[in-house]
Amino acid sequence: MTAPATTPAPLHLVLGEEELLVERAVRAALDATRRADPAAELTRIRVSELTVPVLAELVSPSLFSEGKVIVVDAAQDVSQEVADALTSYLAQPVDGVVLVVVHSGGGRSKAAKALPAALRKAGAVVTECAKITRPADREAFVRNEVRTAGGRIDAAGVTALIDAVGSDLRELASAAAQLVADSGGSVDEEAVRRYHRGRADVTGFAVAERAVAGDRAAALETVRWAQQIGVPHVLIADALADAVRTIARVAAAGRGNPNQLAGELGMPPWKIRKAQGQVRGWGPDGLADAMRIVARLNAEVKGAAADPDYAVERAVLEVAAAKETR
Repeated sequence: MTAPATTPAPLHLVLGEEELLVERAVRAALDATRRADPAAELTRIRVSELTVPVLAELVSPSLFSEGKVIVVDAAQDVSQEVADALTSYLAQPVDGVVLVVVHSGGGRSKAAKALPAALRKAGAVVTECAKITRPADREAFVRNEVRTAGGRIDAAGVTALIDAVGSDLRELASAAAQLVADSGGSVDEEAVRRYHRGRADVTGFAVAERAVAGDRAAALETVRWAQQIGVPHVLIADALADAVRTIARVAAAGRGNPNQLAGELGMPPWKIRKAQGQVRGWGPDGLADAMRIVARLNAEVKGAAADPDYAVERAVLEVAAAKETR
């Protein structure tokens, strides 16, 4: 005899800006609804495209009693009129409709800032998806991904995986799941090194390290090898941007004890210590140039460049050259 499906929660608030976590929260709400009603229909709409009549139509009962999942994205941009309509709906929700509101947590208008509180008061299931920026949070994310996949990972393995893959959560999640499958569940530093087979040695971070050192020949050789073995352009761009920003922040903080600066800068002491060694030879003008270069590269690898390989190579050489600019 099959157990009856659990009635899905009718209201969800997905709060934060971490894209992977937001997508997972939306998917979880949809999956929970479809376990109870496999025919439930999904509609996803940005709040900027939502009007009061459209909202009324979306939440109206289906003629055939089919369930609905309505996902309202970017609710931090909500207008007062639509916010009032959403608040009115919360007072009398429609049976068979699951409303998922995705909100960054910010917002310029009073209506946008008040909406999360109204959703909480109405009993929404809240999923926090704050941006993961602190190293400790990224490490916790990796440990949780491995645990969710049914494995375990030691501290050295966590560090090696982040060094090898970078800060992109999708890449980290994918690598964590694959490592658990390949290693039988126990992941350590050696398992990470074996899995990547050279990728851990030639990553975006390896490219960035040579570029900020001003070694143009080594940087170009490394970036071409990274491209050959398939390191994504976006990971190289992210690593280069992270290296430049780190040097700029450490340079601005001045010389100091890395352990004491760690809290102020939000970085682990080892990263500050490394940047303090890299900062020698960098001047204010060079750092300003490098910041502009990595900002341009970020746009180029996300679609602005016709040839992302060339865009990455050019940026790496330009960053290396910028070190000579005082």
